[in-house]
Amino acid sequence: MANFDERSGIIPSITDWGQWWQTIEEVFVEITLPNGTSVKEIKCTIKPKHIKVEVKSKVIIEGTLFSVIHAEDSIWTFEDKKFLRICLVKGVATAKNCWRSLLMDSYVVDPFTFDQMEKKLTLQRFQLENPGLDFSGATLDGNYHGGGPELPS
Repeated sequence: MANFDERSGIIPSITDWGQWWQTIEEVFVEITLPNGTSVKEIKCTIKPKHIKVEVKSKVIIEGTLFSVIHAEDSIWTFEDKKFLRICLVKGVATAKNCWRSLLMDSYVVDPFTFDQMEKKLTLQRFQLENPGLDFSGATLDGNYHGGGPELPS
């Protein structure tokens, strides 16, 4: 599935601290860190329904996640001395589970971006269901909201 994401790109939601985006299975958070940040100055707590990120004793993100995640499978990394990247594994991994926001009350995606995220997740669903085809450059019109149409088995 990584090839699908590499070929089709991401649909990010831009925030004051960086950006976040999603696939069917995961939510990615990328925080731009202040110059001179060391890994010892980062505290990231990931729980099934909650996340808290502190950098240099300042809370960057804290709250209830939009949906439940598998905290034990989620990870964070400190990259290039300028990014904190977090990968949250969704508890419900379907195209229907397109997050409208990162937290229940914060970082809500604007309507246009959410529409693009839904299209992307629906195309990813089609890719998973049809591994021999390439949907990375496809476009969608019609019924793609909520994961797209239910197709007969």
